[in-house]
Amino acid sequence: MKNPQNKHFKILIIHGPNLNMLGHRDKAQYGTLTLDKLNKKIRCTATDLDMDVSIYQYNSEEKIIQTLHRQRKVCDAVIINPAAFTHYSYAIRDAIELIPIPVVEVHLSNIYERENFRKISVIKDVCIHQIYGKKEQSYIEALFFLRDYLIK
Repeated sequence: MKNPQNKHFKILIIHGPNLNMLGHRDKAQYGTLTLDKLNKKIRCTATDLDMDVSIYQYNSEEKIIQTLHRQRKVCDAVIINPAAFTHYSYAIRDAIELIPIPVVEVHLSNIYERENFRKISVIKDVCIHQIYGKKEQSYIEALFFLRDYLIK
């Protein structure tokens, strides 16, 4: 379903460390898609929703923070999978907290059914929503969530 108010939203997507290795990682946790195929699925859904997406993947905490800072004035919202940084990066948490746009945290795996250290998200409280455990559908659901959130 297209955007009912015909607003064209720009969404920043950030994939965190090791997501460039999708397709080689534990398929039970992360699914079977490569990052390129995941990005293609995200772009197709965004087009259907009348959204523009800018997609980045970084293995560096610094680059994630710099991108959040740079894009804060040109994007309407962010979808971020901080991957391992989820569990301990207060620097990424602070960067999310200071940007004036909504952020949705996504994870391919269910972080709450994994190792104890993965059950902690230090960024959850500065995001408007968290989606996890749905593999690539986590990103797709986030796009639909943001479409509905932004048109309100």
